[in-house]
Amino acid sequence: MLKNACLALSLLWATPAAAAVDYSTQVKEQDVVLRDFRFGTGETMDELRIHVSTLGTPRRDGDGHVTNAVMVLHGTGGSGHSFLRPQFADELFGPGQPLDIGRYYIILPDNIGHGASSKPSDGLKMDFPDYDYADMIEAQRRMLVEGLKVDRLRLMMGTSMGCMHGFMWGQRWPDFVQAMMPMACLPVEIAGHNRMWRRAVIEGIKSDPAWQGGNYKSQPVMGLRVGASLLQVVGAAPLYLQKEYDTREEADAYIVERIEASIQGLDANDMIYQFDSSRNYNPWPGLEKITTPMTWVNSSDDVINPWDYGIAEKAAARMPNARYVLIKATDETRGHSTHTWAKFWKQELIDLLARTEGK
Repeated sequence: MLKNACLALSLLWATPAAAAVDYSTQVKEQDVVLRDFRFGTGETMDELRIHVSTLGTPRRDGDGHVTNAVMVLHGTGGSGHSFLRPQFADELFGPGQPLDIGRYYIILPDNIGHGASSKPSDGLKMDFPDYDYADMIEAQRRMLVEGLKVDRLRLMMGTSMGCMHGFMWGQRWPDFVQAMMPMACLPVEIAGHNRMWRRAVIEGIKSDPAWQGGNYKSQPVMGLRVGASLLQVVGAAPLYLQKEYDTREEADAYIVERIEASIQGLDANDMIYQFDSSRNYNPWPGLEKITTPMTWVNSSDDVINPWDYGIAEKAAARMPNARYVLIKATDETRGHSTHTWAKFWKQELIDLLARTEGK
Protein backbone atom coordinates (compact mmCIF):
# COMPACT_ATOMS: atom_id res chain seq x y z
CA MET A 1 0.00 0.00 0.00
CA LEU A 2 1.11 3.57 -0.64
CA LYS A 3 2.27 5.69 2.23
CA ASN A 4 -0.04 8.53 3.26
CA ALA A 5 0.36 11.36 0.78
CA CYS A 6 0.87 14.94 1.88
CA LEU A 7 -0.85 17.83 0.15
CA ALA A 8 2.21 20.01 0.50
CA LEU A 9 3.78 20.76 -2.84
CA SER A 10 7.14 20.07 -1.27
CA LEU A 11 6.24 16.40 -0.77
CA LEU A 12 3.89 15.45 -3.60
CA TRP A 13 5.98 12.63 -5.02
CA ALA A 14 8.11 11.70 -2.02
CA THR A 15 8.47 7.99 -1.20
CA PRO A 16 11.30 7.98 1.37
CA ALA A 17 12.93 4.98 2.95
CA ALA A 18 12.78 4.47 6.70
CA ALA A 19 14.55 7.18 8.68
CA ALA A 20 17.90 6.35 10.24
CA VAL A 21 17.16 8.92 12.95
CA ASP A 22 13.73 9.89 14.19
CA TYR A 23 14.23 13.64 14.48
CA SER A 24 10.63 14.12 15.56
CA THR A 25 11.66 12.84 19.00
CA GLN A 26 14.29 15.59 19.28
CA VAL A 27 12.05 18.49 18.27
CA LYS A 28 10.98 21.16 20.73
CA GLU A 29 7.48 22.48 19.98
CA GLN A 30 6.08 25.85 20.99
CA ASP A 31 3.47 28.41 20.05
CA VAL A 32 4.48 32.04 19.68
CA VAL A 33 1.47 34.30 20.13
CA LEU A 34 1.68 37.57 18.22
CA ARG A 35 -0.49 40.25 19.81
CA ASP A 36 -2.56 42.73 17.80
CA PHE A 37 -1.49 41.42 14.42
CA ARG A 38 -2.56 43.67 11.55
CA PHE A 39 -2.95 42.14 8.10
CA GLY A 40 -2.34 43.98 4.84
CA THR A 41 -6.09 44.15 4.27
CA GLY A 42 -6.50 46.15 7.50
CA GLU A 43 -8.05 43.17 9.30
CA THR A 44 -6.65 42.40 12.75
CA MET A 45 -6.38 39.50 15.16
CA ASP A 46 -5.88 40.09 18.86
CA GLU A 47 -3.80 36.91 18.99
CA LEU A 48 -2.19 35.21 16.00
CA ARG A 49 -0.64 31.86 16.87
CA ILE A 50 2.51 30.77 15.05
CA HIS A 51 3.60 27.25 15.84
CA VAL A 52 7.30 26.54 15.57
CA SER A 53 9.43 23.42 15.87
CA THR A 54 13.12 23.71 16.72
CA LEU A 55 16.14 21.45 16.77
CA GLY A 56 19.48 22.21 18.40
CA THR A 57 20.41 24.99 20.78
CA PRO A 58 20.76 28.73 20.14
CA ARG A 59 24.26 30.11 20.68
CA ARG A 60 24.68 33.75 21.64
CA ASP A 61 27.60 36.11 21.29
CA GLY A 62 28.83 38.51 23.93
CA ASP A 63 26.02 40.93 23.15
CA GLY A 64 23.36 38.25 23.47
CA HIS A 65 22.64 37.85 19.74
CA VAL A 66 21.95 34.36 18.40
CA THR A 67 24.64 33.45 15.86
CA ASN A 68 23.65 29.97 14.63
CA ALA A 69 19.97 30.22 13.66
CA VAL A 70 18.75 28.54 10.47
CA MET A 71 15.11 28.99 9.41
CA VAL A 72 13.57 26.60 6.88
CA LEU A 73 10.24 27.59 5.30
CA HIS A 74 7.79 25.00 3.99
CA GLY A 75 5.66 24.85 0.86
CA THR A 76 1.95 25.40 0.29
CA GLY A 77 -0.15 23.08 2.42
CA GLY A 78 2.82 21.84 4.43
CA SER A 79 4.27 22.48 7.87
CA GLY A 80 7.63 22.68 9.58
CA HIS A 81 7.50 18.93 10.13
CA SER A 82 7.87 18.49 6.36
CA PHE A 83 11.63 18.82 6.93
CA LEU A 84 11.85 15.99 9.46
CA ARG A 85 11.40 13.42 6.70
CA PRO A 86 14.41 11.22 5.88
CA GLN A 87 15.19 12.64 2.44
CA PHE A 88 15.84 16.02 4.07
CA ALA A 89 16.72 15.47 7.73
CA ASP A 90 18.90 12.37 7.35
CA GLU A 91 21.06 14.18 4.79
CA LEU A 92 21.46 17.44 6.72
CA PHE A 93 20.89 17.31 10.49
CA GLY A 94 23.26 14.59 11.69
CA PRO A 95 26.77 14.91 13.17
CA GLY A 96 29.16 16.40 10.64
CA GLN A 97 26.38 17.06 8.13
CA PRO A 98 25.76 20.53 6.66
CA LEU A 99 23.12 21.58 9.23
CA ASP A 100 24.38 19.48 12.14
CA ILE A 101 21.97 20.18 15.01
CA GLY A 102 24.91 20.01 17.38
CA ARG A 103 26.12 23.20 15.70
CA TYR A 104 23.02 24.96 14.35
CA TYR A 105 19.71 26.06 15.83
CA ILE A 106 17.11 24.89 13.30
CA ILE A 107 13.79 26.79 13.21
CA LEU A 108 10.85 25.20 11.40
CA PRO A 109 7.73 27.42 11.59
CA ASP A 110 4.21 26.59 10.47
CA ASN A 111 3.08 29.55 8.41
CA ILE A 112 -0.23 31.36 8.86
CA GLY A 113 -3.02 29.06 7.70
CA HIS A 114 -0.88 25.93 7.99
CA GLY A 115 -0.05 23.18 10.44
CA ALA A 116 -0.68 24.09 14.07
CA SER A 117 -0.68 27.85 13.45
CA SER A 118 -3.83 29.97 13.31
CA LYS A 119 -5.99 29.01 10.32
CA PRO A 120 -9.57 29.23 9.03
CA SER A 121 -10.47 25.74 10.28
CA ASP A 122 -9.87 26.85 13.86
CA GLY A 123 -13.42 28.26 13.73
CA LEU A 124 -13.51 31.50 11.74
CA LYS A 125 -13.89 29.63 8.44
CA MET A 126 -14.18 32.15 5.58
CA ASP A 127 -14.20 35.03 8.08
CA PHE A 128 -10.53 34.41 8.77
CA PRO A 129 -8.40 37.42 7.71
CA ASP A 130 -7.50 37.32 4.01
CA TYR A 131 -3.78 36.79 4.52
CA ASP A 132 -1.13 36.95 1.82
CA TYR A 133 2.61 36.30 1.58
CA ALA A 134 3.48 39.72 3.00
CA ASP A 135 1.49 38.87 6.14
CA MET A 136 3.20 35.50 6.34
CA ILE A 137 6.75 36.88 6.26
CA GLU A 138 5.87 39.58 8.81
CA ALA A 139 4.57 36.85 11.11
CA GLN A 140 7.81 34.92 10.57
CA ARG A 141 9.88 37.98 11.48
CA ARG A 142 7.86 38.71 14.61
CA MET A 143 8.02 35.05 15.62
CA LEU A 144 11.80 35.20 15.40
CA VAL A 145 12.33 38.56 17.11
CA GLU A 146 9.57 38.54 19.71
CA GLY A 147 9.23 34.83 20.38
CA LEU A 148 12.66 33.25 19.88
CA LYS A 149 14.74 36.41 20.42
CA VAL A 150 16.55 35.90 17.12
CA ASP A 151 17.45 39.08 15.23
CA ARG A 152 19.68 37.57 12.54
CA LEU A 153 19.71 34.31 10.63
CA ARG A 154 22.85 32.48 9.65
CA LEU A 155 20.84 30.88 6.86
CA MET A 156 17.32 30.97 5.44
CA MET A 157 16.14 28.09 3.30
CA GLY A 158 12.74 27.85 1.66
CA THR A 159 10.97 25.38 -0.61
CA SER A 160 8.23 26.30 -3.09
CA MET A 161 6.11 28.85 -1.21
CA GLY A 162 9.01 29.16 1.25
CA CYS A 163 11.28 29.88 -1.72
CA MET A 164 9.02 32.77 -2.71
CA HIS A 165 9.01 34.03 0.87
CA GLY A 166 12.79 34.09 0.70
CA PHE A 167 12.81 36.51 -2.21
CA MET A 168 10.41 38.76 -0.31
CA TRP A 169 12.62 38.62 2.79
CA GLY A 170 15.63 39.56 0.68
CA GLN A 171 13.90 42.70 -0.52
CA ARG A 172 12.33 43.77 2.76
CA TRP A 173 15.05 42.90 5.29
CA PRO A 174 18.32 42.45 3.36
CA ASP A 175 20.53 42.59 6.47
CA PHE A 176 18.59 40.07 8.54
CA VAL A 177 19.87 37.00 6.67
CA GLN A 178 23.52 36.06 6.24
CA ALA A 179 22.93 33.51 3.48
CA MET A 180 19.88 32.36 1.58
CA MET A 181 18.95 29.19 -0.31
CA PRO A 182 15.56 29.43 -2.05
CA MET A 183 14.48 26.29 -3.93
CA ALA A 184 11.78 25.62 -6.53
CA CYS A 185 10.21 28.94 -7.40
CA LEU A 186 10.48 31.98 -9.65
CA PRO A 187 10.62 35.62 -8.45
CA VAL A 188 7.86 36.78 -10.75
CA GLU A 189 4.14 37.45 -10.49
CA ILE A 190 1.98 34.33 -10.17
CA ALA A 191 0.33 34.45 -13.59
CA GLY A 192 -0.10 32.27 -16.66
CA HIS A 193 -0.19 28.53 -15.99
CA ASN A 194 0.91 28.94 -12.37
CA ARG A 195 -2.06 31.15 -11.50
CA MET A 196 -4.49 29.11 -13.59
CA TRP A 197 -4.00 25.80 -11.82
CA ARG A 198 -4.14 27.52 -8.43
CA ARG A 199 -7.40 29.19 -9.41
CA ALA A 200 -8.68 25.86 -10.68
CA VAL A 201 -8.00 24.30 -7.27
CA ILE A 202 -9.97 27.07 -5.57
CA GLU A 203 -12.88 26.97 -8.03
CA GLY A 204 -13.00 23.19 -7.85
CA ILE A 205 -13.68 23.42 -4.12
CA LYS A 206 -16.12 26.32 -4.30
CA SER A 207 -18.09 24.66 -7.10
CA ASP A 208 -18.91 21.67 -4.91
CA PRO A 209 -22.44 22.29 -3.54
CA ALA A 210 -21.31 20.72 -0.28
CA TRP A 211 -18.92 23.63 0.31
CA GLN A 212 -21.91 25.87 1.20
CA GLY A 213 -19.93 29.11 1.09
CA GLY A 214 -17.47 27.67 3.58
CA ASN A 215 -20.11 26.71 6.14
CA TYR A 216 -20.03 22.97 5.50
CA LYS A 217 -20.82 20.45 8.22
CA SER A 218 -18.60 17.83 6.59
CA GLN A 219 -15.78 18.30 4.10
CA PRO A 220 -16.80 18.87 0.43
CA VAL A 221 -15.09 15.71 -0.76
CA MET A 222 -15.69 16.16 -4.48
CA GLY A 223 -14.19 19.65 -4.38
CA LEU A 224 -11.20 18.41 -2.43
CA ARG A 225 -10.75 15.61 -4.94
CA VAL A 226 -10.59 18.15 -7.78
CA GLY A 227 -7.91 20.08 -5.93
CA ALA A 228 -5.92 17.00 -4.98
CA SER A 229 -6.02 15.70 -8.55
CA LEU A 230 -4.65 18.95 -9.94
CA LEU A 231 -1.86 18.92 -7.36
CA GLN A 232 -0.81 15.43 -8.35
CA VAL A 233 -0.49 16.55 -11.97
CA VAL A 234 1.48 19.75 -11.39
CA GLY A 235 3.69 18.12 -8.77
CA ALA A 236 4.57 15.15 -10.95
CA ALA A 237 8.09 13.96 -11.78
CA PRO A 238 7.55 12.50 -15.28
CA LEU A 239 10.82 10.59 -15.74
CA TYR A 240 10.70 9.11 -12.26
CA LEU A 241 7.06 8.06 -12.61
CA GLN A 242 7.70 6.50 -16.03
CA LYS A 243 10.46 4.38 -14.52
CA GLU A 244 8.57 3.35 -11.39
CA TYR A 245 5.10 2.77 -12.95
CA ASP A 246 5.77 1.60 -16.48
CA THR A 247 2.55 -0.32 -17.07
CA ARG A 248 -1.00 1.01 -17.34
CA GLU A 249 -2.15 -1.11 -14.41
CA GLU A 250 0.60 0.16 -12.09
CA ALA A 251 0.04 3.77 -13.11
CA ASP A 252 -3.73 3.53 -12.62
CA ALA A 253 -3.43 1.91 -9.22
CA TYR A 254 -0.85 4.43 -8.05
CA ILE A 255 -2.67 7.62 -8.97
CA VAL A 256 -6.11 6.46 -7.76
CA GLU A 257 -4.75 5.47 -4.36
CA ARG A 258 -2.52 8.54 -4.20
CA ILE A 259 -5.42 10.95 -4.69
CA GLU A 260 -7.57 9.07 -2.18
CA ALA A 261 -4.80 9.23 0.43
CA SER A 262 -4.04 12.88 -0.24
CA ILE A 263 -7.52 14.16 0.63
CA GLN A 264 -7.50 12.61 4.07
CA GLY A 265 -7.25 15.25 6.80
CA LEU A 266 -7.63 18.22 4.46
CA ASP A 267 -9.84 21.21 5.21
CA ALA A 268 -11.44 22.93 2.23
CA ASN A 269 -11.37 26.49 3.62
CA ASP A 270 -7.74 26.14 4.70
CA MET A 271 -6.90 24.95 1.20
CA ILE A 272 -8.64 27.88 -0.48
CA TYR A 273 -6.75 30.38 1.66
CA GLN A 274 -3.43 28.59 1.16
CA PHE A 275 -3.63 28.69 -2.62
CA ASP A 276 -4.99 32.22 -2.87
CA SER A 277 -2.34 33.71 -0.56
CA SER A 278 0.10 33.97 -3.49
CA ARG A 279 -2.29 36.23 -5.43
CA ASN A 280 -0.20 39.43 -5.18
CA TYR A 281 3.30 37.94 -4.98
CA ASN A 282 5.68 39.74 -7.35
CA PRO A 283 9.26 40.54 -6.31
CA TRP A 284 10.33 41.06 -9.94
CA PRO A 285 10.43 44.90 -9.96
CA GLY A 286 12.84 45.10 -7.00
CA LEU A 287 15.26 42.22 -7.47
CA GLU A 288 18.27 44.55 -7.36
CA LYS A 289 17.48 45.20 -3.70
CA ILE A 290 18.35 41.60 -2.85
CA THR A 291 21.99 41.74 -1.82
CA THR A 292 22.05 38.71 0.48
CA PRO A 293 24.46 36.01 -0.75
CA MET A 294 22.24 33.37 -2.33
CA THR A 295 22.29 29.98 -4.00
CA TRP A 296 18.97 29.52 -5.77
CA VAL A 297 18.11 26.00 -6.91
CA ASN A 298 15.45 24.88 -9.38
CA SER A 299 15.06 21.59 -11.23
CA SER A 300 14.37 21.06 -14.92
CA ASP A 301 11.49 18.63 -14.31
CA ASP A 302 9.52 21.13 -12.22
CA VAL A 303 6.14 21.53 -13.93
CA ILE A 304 5.17 24.44 -11.68
CA ASN A 305 8.29 26.48 -12.51
CA PRO A 306 9.36 25.42 -16.02
CA TRP A 307 13.06 25.87 -16.68
CA ASP A 308 12.60 27.09 -20.25
CA TYR A 309 10.75 30.31 -19.43
CA GLY A 310 14.13 32.06 -19.32
CA ILE A 311 12.97 33.98 -16.24
CA ALA A 312 15.44 32.53 -13.75
CA GLU A 313 18.59 33.45 -15.66
CA LYS A 314 17.41 37.04 -16.15
CA ALA A 315 16.45 37.32 -12.48
CA ALA A 316 19.77 35.95 -11.20
CA ALA A 317 21.68 38.47 -13.30
CA ARG A 318 19.91 41.31 -11.51
CA MET A 319 20.87 40.14 -8.00
CA PRO A 320 24.50 41.03 -7.23
CA ASN A 321 25.27 38.06 -4.96
CA ALA A 322 23.06 35.34 -6.42
CA ARG A 323 24.12 32.03 -7.92
CA TYR A 324 21.48 30.14 -9.90
CA VAL A 325 21.66 26.34 -10.15
CA LEU A 326 19.41 24.21 -12.37
CA ILE A 327 19.35 20.51 -11.47
CA LYS A 328 19.05 18.36 -14.59
CA ALA A 329 16.09 15.99 -14.63
CA THR A 330 16.81 12.27 -14.35
CA ASP A 331 14.69 9.25 -13.52
CA GLU A 332 15.76 9.82 -9.88
CA THR A 333 14.82 13.49 -9.46
CA ARG A 334 11.36 14.27 -8.10
CA GLY A 335 10.03 17.13 -10.20
CA HIS A 336 8.92 20.09 -8.11
CA SER A 337 9.67 18.05 -4.98
CA THR A 338 13.37 17.73 -5.84
CA HIS A 339 13.80 20.62 -3.42
CA THR A 340 13.08 18.34 -0.46
CA TRP A 341 15.53 15.61 -1.55
CA ALA A 342 18.79 17.00 -0.20
CA LYS A 343 21.03 14.50 -1.96
CA PHE A 344 20.51 16.40 -5.20
CA TRP A 345 21.72 19.79 -3.89
CA LYS A 346 23.53 19.17 -0.61
CA GLN A 347 26.92 20.14 -2.01
CA GLU A 348 25.50 23.50 -3.10
CA LEU A 349 24.44 24.12 0.51
CA ILE A 350 27.89 23.20 1.78
CA ASP A 351 29.48 25.63 -0.69
CA LEU A 352 27.04 28.42 0.25
CA LEU A 353 27.80 28.06 3.97
CA ALA A 354 31.54 28.06 3.25
CA ARG A 355 31.51 31.19 1.12
CA THR A 356 29.39 33.15 3.61
CA GLU A 357 31.23 32.16 6.77
CA GLY A 358 32.01 35.24 8.84
CA LYS A 359 29.98 37.58 6.63
